[in-house]
Amino acid sequence: MHYGPAEMMVVALAREIKNGDVVFHGLASPVPMTAVKLAKAFGRDFTLINITGGVDPDWEKPAVIGSTLSINLFEGGVANFGLDEIFDLACTDRVDISMLSLVQISPRGEINMSFVGGEYDKPKVRLPGGAGSATLTPVSKQTLIWKTKHDIKSFVPEVTFCTAKANSSKQFKVITNLCTFLLKNGQLVVQSIHPYSNLAEVQANTGWEITQTEIPYTSAPTEVELALIEKVDPNRIRYIEF
Repeated sequence: MHYGPAEMMVVALAREIKNGDVVFHGLASPVPMTAVKLAKAFGRDFTLINITGGVDPDWEKPAVIGSTLSINLFEGGVANFGLDEIFDLACTDRVDISMLSLVQISPRGEINMSFVGGEYDKPKVRLPGGAGSATLTPVSKQTLIWKTKHDIKSFVPEVTFCTAKANSSKQFKVITNLCTFLLKNGQLVVQSIHPYSNLAEVQANTGWEITQTEIPYTSAPTEVELALIEKVDPNRIRYIEF
């Protein structure tokens, strides 16, 4: 069965979810949303909390729009939480995985979600700001960053503004359309390269030097994983981010 970056990223994120986890994802998150549904389809017993406020909504109902503020992430839930309560959970060490994204990231795990170009008070582009990234990145047991476009504009030696920074005492990964990075000793290293990419492509699209030479490939999606993705995302909402 054919697969591409969307399926690879969904699978890579879903594989990180374990039984017993409390998992959060926020706004504009079609890929994480599909990854959570995939993990549920595999029978993993975990709790989802999301930006809509739904706690464990009915994962078998497929999304019909790309917004993660839709009824799909609320309907059938066992409870509803406000964002302040989600932050409280994380700050008391009760969120296992936070799935977040970014506009820029440095090799030290510094994240920019505030602005690019110009000055802080007069930016060229004003971004959403801290919110989930600034609160959840330092305290979640594991932060999973997803970025569907891996390029030198996003993977930069120095961020324009540091909205949040990876906590080196916590688990921190960045999953892109080309590879997976892991924070190790305060630096992002390439953990694996996706099967359809290669080291040269990753190096060319990363704004800092990658000196690693021996890097394994990410395990390709299995036929079972691909079939379940089609089951939970028949409308192919996952492609909206690409």
